[in-house]
Amino acid sequence: MNSLFILAGLLEPAIGLIFWTTLTFILLLILLGKFAWKPILNAIKTREEGIQKALSSADKALNDMRELQANNEKIMNQARSERDAMLKEARETKEAMINEAKQKAQADADRIMSTSREQIANEKNAAVADLKKQVAILSIEIAEKILKSELSNDEKQKALVSNLMKDVSLN
Repeated sequence: MNSLFILAGLLEPAIGLIFWTTLTFILLLILLGKFAWKPILNAIKTREEGIQKALSSADKALNDMRELQANNEKIMNQARSERDAMLKEARETKEAMINEAKQKAQADADRIMSTSREQIANEKNAAVADLKKQVAILSIEIAEKILKSELSNDEKQKALVSNLMKDVSLN
C-alpha cells in the first residue's frame, strides 16, 4: 500500500513544486528567448528569404525560358519562311532556265530549218539549172543531128533557106 500513497502524492502536486516548476519554465523561456529563439528565428527568416529568392529566380528562369521558346519559335518560323522563299526562287529560276533553254532550242531549230530550206532551195535551183543546161545541150545535140540529117542533101538545104527567108520577110 505504501506504493499507492507514493503514487497518490505524485498525483497531487504541492504548491512548492508548482512554484519551482513554473519558475524553471519561465527561466527556460527567458534563456531560450535570449539565446536560442533569435538565432532560430533569424535562421528561419534567412531560409524564408532564400526560398523566396529561389522562387523568384525560378519564376524569372521560367519567364526567360518561355521568352526563349517564343524566340526560338519565331526564329523557326522565319527560317521556314526563308526556306520556302529560297525553294520558290529556286523553282522560278529552274522554270526560267527551262523556258530559256526551250526558247533557245526552238530558235536553233528554226534557224536550222531555215538554213536547211535555203540549202534545199539552192540545191533545187542548182539541180534545175543543171537540168536545163543538160536539156539545152541535148536539144542542141538533137538539133545538130537533125540538121545534119536534114541538110545532107542540097535540095533540103535550099528548101530550108527558102522557108527561113519567107519567115524573115514576114517578120
